[in-house]
Amino acid sequence: MGLKIEEYALDYPALPPHNGGRSHGVLRLKNIAWLICTGVLLALFAAASGAQQPPGNGRLMYKWVDAQGVTHYGDHIPPEYAAQEQHVMNSQGVEVQRLDAQKTPEQVAAEELKKLQAEQREGQDKNLLSTYVSVQEIERLRDQRLTLLQDQIKVTSQFLEILDGRMRKLHANSVMYRPYSADPKAPPMPDQFAEDLVLVGKDLRTQQQNLQQKRSEEAAMSKQFANDIERFKELKGIH
Repeated sequence: MGLKIEEYALDYPALPPHNGGRSHGVLRLKNIAWLICTGVLLALFAAASGAQQPPGNGRLMYKWVDAQGVTHYGDHIPPEYAAQEQHVMNSQGVEVQRLDAQKTPEQVAAEELKKLQAEQREGQDKNLLSTYVSVQEIERLRDQRLTLLQDQIKVTSQFLEILDGRMRKLHANSVMYRPYSADPKAPPMPDQFAEDLVLVGKDLRTQQQNLQQKRSEEAAMSKQFANDIERFKELKGIH
């Protein structure tokens, strides 16, 4: 600011007095005051402008790694590397931002699945805590449901024994009829007998599938209750 005042003094020398020494002194004080105000305004403007500018010259640089593992710096990312991780740096070499690599569709799908599983687990935990108050309560419900399934398995097994007995009897009698009989004079198999063979065979297959399904349900239910008990203990801090 001192330089500005000196330049002003050279460009605008003091006016000669025309109304005595007092007038000349007042005018000089006004000129100095004006110079001071101008200098202060210029300093404030420069500070404000500097605050709006980024460090250095305000330019940003990008850092990336090529396919050979070599690190590069530049004012833009080549298109072939635009999808990978990038580092944004200011003119002083300080990192000011990091851009994550673009995710593949497989990575996005895996993250969505992980998020969905976490939400489902959270819902299951809330349901577990709101449904049961103790481990014993879970065990009682487990025993009730498993007993019901085991009774169904027992009934299905008994029915299968009955069907199997009927099928063995039908097979034994089928040798009296053509085409199962070795006697060329044997009568043809009656329609009702043939129909019974078909129906009993179909019932056998259906009940065998039911029995297999019930046993699978029993195993899955036992495992689910075991997991629920273990998770309930974790949530409640029971050891």
